[in-house]
Formats: sequence, C-alpha cells, structure tokens
Amino acid sequence: MALKQEVLKKLREVSPCFLSGEALAQGEGVSRAAVWKAVTNLRKAGYRISGSPRRGYRLVEPPDLLTPQEVEPHLRTKVMGRVGYHHYKELSSTNDKAKALAAQGCAHGTLVVAEAQKAGRGRLGRSWHSPLGSGLYFSLVLRPDFAPHLAPRITLLGGVALCHAIRELTGVEAGIKWPNDVLVKQRKVGGILTEMEAEADAIHHLILGFGVNVNMESCDLPATLKATSLMLETGKRQSRAQILAGILLQVEELWNRLLSDGFEPIADAWREASVTLGRLVGVEKEGGVIVGRAKDIDEEGALLLTDQGGHFHRITYGEVLHVR
Repeated sequence: MALKQEVLKKLREVSPCFLSGEALAQGEGVSRAAVWKAVTNLRKAGYRISGSPRRGYRLVEPPDLLTPQEVEPHLRTKVMGRVGYHHYKELSSTNDKAKALAAQGCAHGTLVVAEAQKAGRGRLGRSWHSPLGSGLYFSLVLRPDFAPHLAPRITLLGGVALCHAIRELTGVEAGIKWPNDVLVKQRKVGGILTEMEAEADAIHHLILGFGVNVNMESCDLPATLKATSLMLETGKRQSRAQILAGILLQVEELWNRLLSDGFEPIADAWREASVTLGRLVGVEKEGGVIVGRAKDIDEEGALLLTDQGGHFHRITYGEVLHVR
C-alpha cells in the first residue's frame, strides 16, 4: 500500500511528464517489478496511467474519487479529516458508520466518506438520494464540551460552512433555509444532518453529516425533489475532492471560532446567508401549520417568528415552508 501511494505521489509531481520505471525503483529502493505491480494496482483503482518502454509511466488523469490520496493535496485543515479518514465505496449511511466509530472512541475530527449511500437520510426521517460518484456524502465525529441543548448550534454551523465553501469554490450564490438546507435559486443543493449521543448534562459525541449534490445531471435528481447540483448551476463538472476539502476547512475554522468567541459570530454568519429570515413561512408541526414572519434565531439556534395574530413562537423542530 505504501509503495502504491509513493508511486502515485511521484507521478503527480512530474505530471504530465513521464517518469521512468528505473527512476521510480531506485527512488523507492525496490525492483522494477514491484513498481510495475504498484502501477497495475493503481490502474485497477481507476487511475489512467500510460506506459512507454522508453519513457516510463505518466499519470494521464486521476479518477474522480474521494480517497485520502485524492483529497489530501487539497486539504488545509489541522484536525478535520487528518486524525482519521475512513473512505468507502458504499455505505448504508455515513452517519451510522461515524456513530459506530465514535462509540469505539475515535478522535474528534474523524471523517467518514462514501462514494454512495444505500440508505442516506435527512431530517425528520426523510431519505437522501445518494448516487455513486456524483455527490458528497460524509460525516464528521465531533466531541463538543457544551450542554446537549446547545447542539442545534452545530447544525447551523454546518450550514454556514457548506454555504461559504460553495460560494468560495464555485461562485454560486448559495443560501441557507432554516435549519439545515442549503439552496441555490430556491432549489436544494445540500443538507445537514446532526445526531448525537448524550446524557442529560453532557454530549458524548456529535455526528455532523453532509449531503451535497455536486455533479448530478437533471436525470439523476428525483422528479419529486425541488433540487439542483453545483454542475447544473455552473455548467461544468466540479472537483468533489476540492469541495470536500473546502467544506472541512470551513467547519474547522467555524468550530475554532465557536470555541474562542462563542456562538454569536456563527449566528451572524448564518443570518447573512439566510433565505428564511424576514420571510413569511409556514412551519409544519404536529397538530398543524404555524404561519408567521421569521424574525431571528436565538442563542440555541431556534427559529423565532411572529404569527399573523401577533403571537410569538419559538421553533426548535419542524419543516419550514417558504410562503409566497
């Protein structure tokens, strides 16, 4: 495994030029047969590597995968995705896998990434469409040192991180719909699912899960969903590895800001990106729908609204519908 990674690293460094098998073998202190075997394994993994008897090997095109080797060149974090990186071709749910790792004691900042999910889910028990190789499906294990009733703050933090990363890396003007949807032109491009294991006064671990529509075509998105993808909005394929690294960096920076300066800077960033505040919204809850004007969020991340009769409501859960 180590030789395969070193060969890939060297081919990246000289790309698009060739590097001889002899130079690779001498550099790693192995035989040319071992280099050939490593190149063969890289090709099986999806890397396009051309070979010439006289010139050696050349990396033609890396695969669109989210392996550590593909993401690491873009990664600028110190903790998130550095302390543990678990990549899978397919999982039922990255959140479920992250919860299992957290229960085993994995470190804060451990990352679980899947190329596809069989049973991805969002809030309120909804499913999340997770086709192979076209989206981002990943979860972070976080170990916060604050009370469980403050956990909804992390959902808002995740929304800000995703929104800022999309804006910075693609130029797409994304916005946040309370509490966990990221929209582009009122169409959903990503979502956040936060789950935790806690006692009455302490959080054991918190799982921050992301689902992002990156390179989906229109036909990849269920007709029942009012959704879009970053490729559809920009007109070109996006680097999933680069976007993943960008989101991780935003999460880390916002997490550190939360620890040093409290929630208010995160709340202000959320307000700036919100497409919910100031609008007339309907909130579906057990027993009916509350219709009112969304005014603000509070220190715990709850949505504050005033209904048409002038009554104040504090919303901690429920589906928010933007009313025209």
